[in-house]
Amino acid sequence: MRIESPAFRDGGWIPVEYTADGRESQVPLEFSGVPDGALSLALVVHDPDVPRDRRPDGNFDHWVMWNIPPGQHLLTEQDGPVGVVGRTTRGTNTWIGPAPPPGDRAHRYVFTLYALDTLLDLSDSAGRPELEAAIGGHVLERALLTGLFQRA
Repeated sequence: MRIESPAFRDGGWIPVEYTADGRESQVPLEFSGVPDGALSLALVVHDPDVPRDRRPDGNFDHWVMWNIPPGQHLLTEQDGPVGVVGRTTRGTNTWIGPAPPPGDRAHRYVFTLYALDTLLDLSDSAGRPELEAAIGGHVLERALLTGLFQRA
């Protein structure tokens, strides 16, 4: 299974338009190779490079989604909501563009796509911790895409 973006390559720089310094547009994503038997997909986008003095766990969740149809091969702003959008670290149910502290080193934004053998019964008030607990034992496959962003 693969997750890619037409906006940047794996390990590359996320264009400014998708960040808090730009329009904060939703990053377009493409999914392929979803395994047979998948009943849904889940997506988590998080920054594991947050300074510990700002967040003790060093993480910030930018996007959390589940119950994405397994036949969904493209996810763009024009598609509107697909599946259930859960809570970000900010407490919103929407994409939050990268916004590392100015002058900090480049942060990694890890897009993790999960193929699941189930649909999830989670409220949209759930975030990454609840999603990760719910998918235990249901992950058929996982794919990663990492983008970078840094402010001057």
